[in-house]
Amino acid sequence: SDVYKRQEGDTESHEAPSMDIRIRVDEDKRTFTMVDGGVGMTADELRNNLGSLGTSGTKAFLEKMKENEENSEDGISPIGQFGVGFYSLFLVADRVPVATQNDASEKQWVWESTGDGTYFVYEDERGNTLGRGTEITLFLKSDAREYLDVAKIKETIHKYSEFIHFPIYIEASKTEKVKVDREVDETKEDDEAAAPAADEEEKEVTTYSWELVNENKPIWIRNHNEITEDDYNQFYKSLSKDYANPMFYHHFSVEGGLAFKAILFVPGKAPSNPFGTDGSATTSNNIRLYVRRVFITDEFKDLLPRYLNFIQGVVDSDDLPLNVSREVLQESRILKVVKKKLVRSALRLISSIAESDAKLKKGGDDKEDESEDDSGSSHSKKLTTETYPKFWEEYGKNIRLGIIEDGNNRARLTKLLRYKSTHSEDEYISLQDYIDNIAEGNKKQKNIYYLSGDTIEKIKQSPVLEDATRRNIEVIYMTDAIDEYVVGHITDFSGKKLVNLAKEGAASSFEEDDDEADDSDDKKANKRQRKAIANKRKEKYEPLFKFFRTLLGEKVTKVVITKRKTSEPMILSSRQHDMTARMASIMKGQALGAGGGQASHERTDSNIPTTKRVMELNHLHPLIDEIFRRVQVEENDSVAEDLGLALFDTANIQNGFEIEDSLAFSRRVNRLLRSSVDIAPDAPLIEEDLSQYEVDEDAEAEADVDAEAANDEM
Repeated sequence: SDVYKRQEGDTESHEAPSMDIRIRVDEDKRTFTMVDGGVGMTADELRNNLGSLGTSGTKAFLEKMKENEENSEDGISPIGQFGVGFYSLFLVADRVPVATQNDASEKQWVWESTGDGTYFVYEDERGNTLGRGTEITLFLKSDAREYLDVAKIKETIHKYSEFIHFPIYIEASKTEKVKVDREVDETKEDDEAAAPAADEEEKEVTTYSWELVNENKPIWIRNHNEITEDDYNQFYKSLSKDYANPMFYHHFSVEGGLAFKAILFVPGKAPSNPFGTDGSATTSNNIRLYVRRVFITDEFKDLLPRYLNFIQGVVDSDDLPLNVSREVLQESRILKVVKKKLVRSALRLISSIAESDAKLKKGGDDKEDESEDDSGSSHSKKLTTETYPKFWEEYGKNIRLGIIEDGNNRARLTKLLRYKSTHSEDEYISLQDYIDNIAEGNKKQKNIYYLSGDTIEKIKQSPVLEDATRRNIEVIYMTDAIDEYVVGHITDFSGKKLVNLAKEGAASSFEEDDDEADDSDDKKANKRQRKAIANKRKEKYEPLFKFFRTLLGEKVTKVVITKRKTSEPMILSSRQHDMTARMASIMKGQALGAGGGQASHERTDSNIPTTKRVMELNHLHPLIDEIFRRVQVEENDSVAEDLGLALFDTANIQNGFEIEDSLAFSRRVNRLLRSSVDIAPDAPLIEEDLSQYEVDEDAEAEADVDAEAANDEM
């Protein structure tokens, strides 16, 4: 509205009644006044609607609050409780008059109470100042002056009433100096009046204007056909305080027993610490719950599960009562229904990104996703470039965590996994892509093979990868620590078992795949022959097995001849149901990290997991053959022992296990190096002949001077 001047004591809005809400504060009088242009009330309606509340008074309200706190472990929040909104006025106000004018009444009436259990209803002596509507005035207590702060009022409106249908105005004042004509004093002498004087003077003038506070409109209730992408981006920025546009959004409505509208956003970048690993809170206030456009809360911990805490958005329902408390809603069936539907919609949002990428790869146009099902209608952002790889790099850990924590949606989440592989090092593939690749190659392959490590480069260095590479079998690279936990919850996908190459038996799986690919009689005969040869081989090398079992003791659980096609002398793997070296390393890091509050010298290794190794020997390797020949002659051959221990420690390093005694390992390698160049193991250090260094006396003197100068500078 236009700028206007307000006289002392003026309470009129200077405008005809309109469907809005206007707020005015007076710091001198300590009054907070709120006026609306609604239907107003008659005298009888004042008594019926406010009378019963006024008789209860502040005393009863406080007694009820105390009773609730005693009966509840955390206390009951007064926000949203029936009648509490009006009762709470007397916590900050000494007196509350409510003036109202209804079209059916010729007079403007006032209801007034001081919160002492009594109230009065009387005709407003000011006459009809409202035209129509209601005016509530709070005569604030001396310790409640913060509610006169215009900035705080605006902040509160933005938080709770930003999106209600009716505009909310607040009266803003502005004081400035303006030039006015100087008044001439006619009582002065003529000679004084004749003296030169300025025609104008400066005077402070205060003007008032109505400032619209809730400028943002609730776009989630509008038809998506009327909303542009820029509208969605601007709304996201105002909601999240993010400077960048969202990566994706999903605008949808849910119908049925509990209907609601919502918009969910995927931020362009993940937070630096999404799961509170530094001790901070693991929940975030990313989902704002509204009831009929009135903000209720953003503090529900379970509205979205932890793994979806990166998603931001709003949920607005017309079916929930406005006076419902956060505590009641938290434990109610309503929230469970909202959560279930919200999680499904969030997963549908993520799936839409992946589906969009698939369409773009095929050369098709990603049309805007507008669908309608039993739940209602939905609309998603149109993508013009492949986006899921970026999503996976930002939020892949969240999807993995969901597989661990959300059993109900595990199948849906598994389809969202993406990894690089030996056949696709530049692009991510899904498990379904892996299955499709099998269909194009070895159609009889029964398993999905994977290997985990810190980085792809380190995985490539693993000896257990060599066999799969030789057989041209695709292996998935898993480079996140959480992947070791993920595969514990996914035993198979699309009928194919997930097999870890770091476990024993991986080569047997390769052979089974080969047998499946060729089920001819000749192949079956060869299989029986291979089995017979393996039994004979086991008998032959039993002395070698016994040698390593005696040499290593409990460090290995089994010694076998490897079935892997490898150039390495030995490979260390893990039994099927034991933890791998990678998992042990992860758990050790977690155990040490958990001891952050304990002095380092007080920590023990009791919580650090131990790993059990399976030793797979390559009987065709020259070094293994040398050890075998030596132990056949002498079981305790010292060279064989040194060689065996050195190979064992080297295999530990190659396969990601820890070396228990690094000092012994270094000395052992030193002895082997000595023997390789014909140096005796006990050969002492050589004595240096200083006479070989010819130094003249002048040069020696200069060196002494330089040394003394250097010492002086220090």
